[in-house]
Amino acid sequence: MQNIKNIIFDYGNVIFDIDFRIAQASFQKLGITDIENFFAHKAHNQLFDDFETGAISPAEFRAGIRKAANKPELTDQQIDDAWNSLLIGTIQENHDLLLQVKEKYRTFLLSNNNEIHYDWIINYLKTTFEINNYDAYFEKAYFSQHMKLRKPNSNIFEQVLKENNLNPAETLFIDDSPQHIEGAKKLGLNTLLMTEKPAQLGSFLKANGIL
Repeated sequence: MQNIKNIIFDYGNVIFDIDFRIAQASFQKLGITDIENFFAHKAHNQLFDDFETGAISPAEFRAGIRKAANKPELTDQQIDDAWNSLLIGTIQENHDLLLQVKEKYRTFLLSNNNEIHYDWIINYLKTTFEINNYDAYFEKAYFSQHMKLRKPNSNIFEQVLKENNLNPAETLFIDDSPQHIEGAKKLGLNTLLMTEKPAQLGSFLKANGIL
């Protein structure tokens, strides 16, 4: 891909497999109804935005789930298990691939995340791959709950661009969510909508001239 010097990767369903439908089913088992309006890929309850921007704590998030399910007796573990059920995993090949990409480009991670998922993922990386974090795989990894911002809002892209002195015209953003792609385009970034499973990330990057 011509003129691209920097790549910003999304995490979920680009590098790491997630499945919203599993979490929907898990939340329904907890007693939450109208699940498509409560939690889906394209839209969800404000509770999730607040959690992803660190506006509420894990305890407050869990309280919101209990209220939505109308089940004050739900335990923290039941809620965390349901919420984390959407996290599937990744493959070693993708970590190797990220190191290859990093040799050619300045690379960054930009993920809408939250404290419960983040803790699960860090533990998963340690136990499965003996990786403590993503510091070796990107110049910098950004997570929404730490930034107090989330995609697709312009300010999260602006912060990454400004902090790293990135020219949007030389920067590619890869994400699986069309609404996040549109947010990046407003800042003048080049974009690629991830249309494959994370296991096919390597072939996707090659097909698009990145590797």
